Amino acid sequence: MLQKFNPKNKDLVVNINGVLIHRDKAGVSPFDSAVQGGDAVWEGLRLYNGRIFKLHEHLDRLEKSARALSFAEIPARETIIDEIKRTLAANAMRDGVHIRLTLSRGLKITSGMDPRLNEGGPTLIVLAEHKAPVYATTGLTLVTSKIRRPPPEVLDAKIHHANLLNSILAKIEANNAGADDALMLDTNGFIAETNATNVFIVRNSDKSRAGGDLATSKAVGCPEGITRATVMEICAAEKIRCVEADLSPVDVYSADEMFCTGTMGELAGVVKVDNRVIKDGCIGPMTKRLSELYAKQTASEGIQVVG
Repeated sequence: MLQKFNPKNKDLVVNINGVLIHRDKAGVSPFDSAVQGGDAVWEGLRLYNGRIFKLHEHLDRLEKSARALSFAEIPARETIIDEIKRTLAANAMRDGVHIRLTLSRGLKITSGMDPRLNEGGPTLIVLAEHKAPVYATTGLTLVTSKIRRPPPEVLDAKIHHANLLNSILAKIEANNAGADDALMLDTNGFIAETNATNVFIVRNSDKSRAGGDLATSKAVGCPEGITRATVMEICAAEKIRCVEADLSPVDVYSADEMFCTGTMGELAGVVKVDNRVIKDGCIGPMTKRLSELYAKQTASEGIQVVG
């Protein structure tokens, strides 16, 4: 599942605080808060045929996270959208694009963690890449990590922050185990998410007229994912029962289906966890159904950013 370099991204133009610059010449200051302590928030956006899906929901979360971290200044939404448009235009992009939007606390007058050292306003980075959904369509394998997701009193997952070492350590475990990603638990032993995505399981496939019931982890040790919320909206519209619950690894092992959700990978089926095959080891019908409904939604909805 290792991503590969896309030659179409060879001459990308990156946007740093409104300055459009070739990827090879782009850089941020060693005094930037993102470098000093991961003091930044971020969003992943996806461009479909000139439209960004759930753009305002992503920008709502970006602003909410920045306010939770007491950023003294947050760029106006219109400014952020204009910079996204400028970046896409500079790269002649319209479809099959993933955008990494990063907002840091900005430059410090000297190194140190104190936010009072930030006197010049935030840094906004818009990185747009040609990037298809990153997960294999044949199904993912996961391994449960020893690294736990912190509880809200340690670091609230509702803050979509750029300090991702917790997830990176879990990803290293997955790499060493030969798995695609790591399944992460909270400090109570319940499933939080993978190192990069929210998770859903399908149960009672033989008992439900809708083809099964869905359950997803409570948003305690995991972020409130935008794709996660979209899947729950689709379930409500299709009258598919979907609940948030405390899920243990045993719930996963005995599930009829499992899939992950995220902007970068959309919906991706999971076929094996901790060397235990999920059901028959194939992408299940509910996962396929929801993937199709999600694709239908992304093909018809979104905020127009490319003419």
